[in-house]
Amino acid sequence: MAEISKNARVNVVTQQFFCACGGEIKMKSVFAKGKLKNVATCNKCNRSERKPSDFK
Repeated sequence: MAEISKNARVNVVTQQFFCACGGEIKMKSVFAKGKLKNVATCNKCNRSERKPSDFK
């Protein structure tokens, strides 16, 4: 009988971040100047930062 691996994720939980304006922060990948960069943007105020914790 096959058992589930210890590394298998049964319940995948994604963390949600919120801006001071009340909008939800989404991570996006942007290709600029030949490099792929991850950028966090707010859906409501369109503010963009390098990572979600920079919105505080």
